[in-house]
Amino acid sequence: MNLRQLFLQNVAQTSDSPLALEFPNAEGSFLIDVEGKKYLDLISGISVSNVGHKHPKVVKAIHEQTDKYLHQLVYGEFLQTPQILLAKALVDTHKPTHRGQKIDNVYFTNSGAEAVEGALKLAKRYTGKPEIVACRRAYHGSTQGAMSLGERFYNQNYRPLLPGIRKMERNRWEDLDCITDQTAAVIIEPIGAECGVIVTEIEFMQELSKRCVEKGALLIMDEIQTGLGRTGKMWAYEHFGFAPDIVLSAKALGGGLPLGAFMAPQEIMSVFKENPVLGHITTFGGNPLCCAAGLASLEVVQSEIDLSEVSRKGERIKSIFEGQPLVGEVRGIGLMLAATFPDFPTLKEHIDYYIGKGLITDWFLYCDNAMRISPPLNISDEEIDLLESIIKEKSLM
Repeated sequence: MNLRQLFLQNVAQTSDSPLALEFPNAEGSFLIDVEGKKYLDLISGISVSNVGHKHPKVVKAIHEQTDKYLHQLVYGEFLQTPQILLAKALVDTHKPTHRGQKIDNVYFTNSGAEAVEGALKLAKRYTGKPEIVACRRAYHGSTQGAMSLGERFYNQNYRPLLPGIRKMERNRWEDLDCITDQTAAVIIEPIGAECGVIVTEIEFMQELSKRCVEKGALLIMDEIQTGLGRTGKMWAYEHFGFAPDIVLSAKALGGGLPLGAFMAPQEIMSVFKENPVLGHITTFGGNPLCCAAGLASLEVVQSEIDLSEVSRKGERIKSIFEGQPLVGEVRGIGLMLAATFPDFPTLKEHIDYYIGKGLITDWFLYCDNAMRISPPLNISDEEIDLLESIIKEKSLM
C-alpha cells in the first residue's frame, strides 16, 4: 500500500473527501510537496504557524530541550525551567483586567479545547454560579463542555450536553440581558473566527464588560486564534482597551507543538487549590518540549515581527481580494481575514484552483462562503506578490 492508501485506511477520517495532500517538508511561509513544489500557506495550519514553519530559533529550542528531558511530573512538586520561563513571559505581555487586576497565573494545557474546559470549571468554581453565556456561531472546541457552547448542527448528535448554556448574538445589545445573577462567565472571541471573522464592536465589548461586573460574572476571552500577534496586537483584547478576567490561548502558543493555556489573576486561579485539592489536573499540559518551543516562538514575535507591519500587510492583502470581481466583503483585523464569495460552490472552485497553483486556503465552519486568510505573521511582501499574481490570474479566467 502507498501512503495515501494507508492514510485512508488507518487514520480516522472526519469527512468523506479529505484533501489527502502530502507535504513532507515545510519552511517559512511554504509547504513543500513530494515533488518539491512549494505552496504558500495562507492559513498557517489554522493560525498555528505564526512565525512560519520550521523557524530556526524554534527548532534550536526544541533540539536543546530534547537533549535535557522530555517529560517530568508536570503539575506537582517539580520546578521545570521551560514552563516557568514561558509562564513569566506570557504574564509580562498582559494588560490589567477590566477590574484592575493583573493576569499573573498561567495554567498550561495540551490544546485550546482543554483551555476552554479549564476556564469553564474555573469560572463555576470561583463564582459558585451554574450558567455560561456564549456567542452564537462560535466554535470553542470539540470536547463535551466546549462543544456545548457551539451550534446544534455540530452537537445535536452528542446530547445531552453541558446544562446551563445561554446564547447571545455578537454586537446585539439587547442580548446582554441574558447575563444574569446566575451567570458564572461569558465566553467570547474578540473576533469571531469560525463565523467568518466577525469583529466585535468596541462599544459592545465595553458594555459587555460592564454587564459582567454588575452581575458578578467573569469575562473569558477566547484568544486561541486571535492571540500572539495575529491581529496586529499581542492580544486582540488590546483593541478594546482592557483585558478580561480569563484569557485563553493555544494554536500559535506552542510554536507548532501542541500547547494551550488559560490565564487569570492568582486570586481567581487559586480556587483550584482546595475543595477539592488538585481541582484541575493534567498529565502533559505544560510539557517541557512544547513550552521550550512556545517560549522561542513568543520571543520571535517580540523581537523579529513588527506588529504594525502585520496590520500593514493585512491591509495590503485586503486590497488584493477587494479588487477581484466575485469577492464581496473582506473583513478582519491584521492577518486574520475573511473574503466572502457569492456561495460555497464559487468559493470551493476558487480554493481548488488556488491549491492547484500553489496557494493553500480554506473556509470556516459556520461561514462556508468565506475564504480563510491567516498567513504567517512574517510573510514577506515578495510572498504577498506571489499571492497577488495567483489571485489576479484566477480573476482573468
